[in-house]
Amino acid sequence: MLNGKRILLIVGGGIAAFKSLDLIRRLREQGASVTPVLTRAAQEFVTPLSVSALAAEKVYLDLFDLTDEAEMGHIELSRAADLVVVAPATADLMAKMANGHADDLASTLLMATDKRVLVAPAMNVRMWEHPATKRNTATLVKDGLLFAGPVEGSMACGEFGPGRMSEPHEIMEDIERALSNGPLKGRHIVVTSGPTHEPIDPVRYIANRSSGAQGSAIARALAALGADVTFVTGPATVAPPDGVRVIPVETAAEMLDAVKGALPAKAAVFAAAVADWRMETASDSKIKKDANGAPKLKFAENPDILATVAHLKSGRPGLVVGFAAETDDVVANASAKLARKGCDWIVANDVRPETGIMGGSENAVTLVTADGAEDWPRMSKDQVAAKLADRIAATLSGQ
Repeated sequence: MLNGKRILLIVGGGIAAFKSLDLIRRLREQGASVTPVLTRAAQEFVTPLSVSALAAEKVYLDLFDLTDEAEMGHIELSRAADLVVVAPATADLMAKMANGHADDLASTLLMATDKRVLVAPAMNVRMWEHPATKRNTATLVKDGLLFAGPVEGSMACGEFGPGRMSEPHEIMEDIERALSNGPLKGRHIVVTSGPTHEPIDPVRYIANRSSGAQGSAIARALAALGADVTFVTGPATVAPPDGVRVIPVETAAEMLDAVKGALPAKAAVFAAAVADWRMETASDSKIKKDANGAPKLKFAENPDILATVAHLKSGRPGLVVGFAAETDDVVANASAKLARKGCDWIVANDVRPETGIMGGSENAVTLVTADGAEDWPRMSKDQVAAKLADRIAATLSGQ
């Protein structure tokens, strides 16, 4: 699949830079050519000689190398590839990309390119979760950049959490997807998944029963068709898929903010099981049992994410898909929800405990649209996701 493809690989300065050597080897084994660019910091972790030997190409280092500017200026270099890959993408490099800085060769190439860009972030968990990095990531998603990871795991600094760079074989899969010609290629789709957790106090919360399996499967199926997927997920038990941009959230308010920040998009699929209520005021301290009996909890209604997006006057996705988990009158309730929320489709299912669907590996859904209700047979959640993704692709092809 990668035979004859040209990859411009920008290596940022972080301990994960050593993985770029394996990535180069894998790319060349698949028939791709690799033009490497090392930032000044990257040269502290991998040498130009080792990178050049593996790539069998000259390594580009300096924006102000007059020989290079005469032979291949940075404008031409930025556009000669089929795909630009940044691995690792450090917090500093992502900040430059998000804010339009171009003070070295790598950042200048990223500003000058007219090709798709895939970034593989790698940084300490605190840096990844810092508000500035979150803002920069949201900007890059809006700008259409693709993300490979990061993943959760142990780090060189001894900490554990999200921010670890994806492994080279995982990045290879993302590169193949980015270069694929699927029916959703180049289309940005937002998918929500998992439950939300609404805090009562620091140790208790309100939540729905959701593993996130169906949402994760949908995001994976859409990415397999070439879509650029932003995956906004609550604290699910099922891991998010590879090849999508993951935005983890806890509460419904955070999920709404993340979805709004990810727009515009061609389609949005709201598979998350969002809690309808939250505490009006969550306690800052653990609520203790005492002689007064059970505490009186005062609830407030959570924002309606599906209805909010479906009724946007500007920036509404062309296709808005909601989910309805019902225990009674599935089709009637889903049809009413379709009209009430203002979305285009509702994927409804019966989640009574005896069905085994909530948290299980299978699903039986009814697709409700303005044209009526279509029952799908019980099948695996991956099969439901693939069928829904195909239907979305067919619909968007006509828009």
